[in-house]
Amino acid sequence: MMLDVNQNKLITALAAELKRQNVVVPPDWAAFVKTGHHRERTPVDENWWYTRAASVLRTVYVRGPIGTEKLRVRYGGRKNRGVAPDRFYAAGGNHLRKILQQLEAAKLVEQAVKAGHKGRVITPLGRKLLHAVAGVVRAQGVKEAQ
Repeated sequence: MMLDVNQNKLITALAAELKRQNVVVPPDWAAFVKTGHHRERTPVDENWWYTRAASVLRTVYVRGPIGTEKLRVRYGGRKNRGVAPDRFYAAGGNHLRKILQQLEAAKLVEQAVKAGHKGRVITPLGRKLLHAVAGVVRAQGVKEAQ
């Protein structure tokens, strides 16, 4: 059900829901930090913390068990090094770690070991939230189509 809806709309709606429920709270330094070495500037969107948290929650649902290092690779990117060839750099890990900790404190994700892989996996409460938001997004899509 969650994978049947537009993922961009799902993440936007999930970010709004996380903000409304006060599940994740950006720290004071979030307004001044870049999301990785490959970025030139800080995020333009003032609610980027909630969007990233929603994206991390969805990623944990789809790819879990997953840890900070794999998320750093997932959110990393190409750095423009001027005359030198571009190179891939992983994203910063601190904001991803804090988001995972906040989601874990809200009992949406938990640490687990599955088939020898250690990382965070989605909890039934997190799965319920994702499916509820996906249902709302699906209903809005059907409403727009008519």
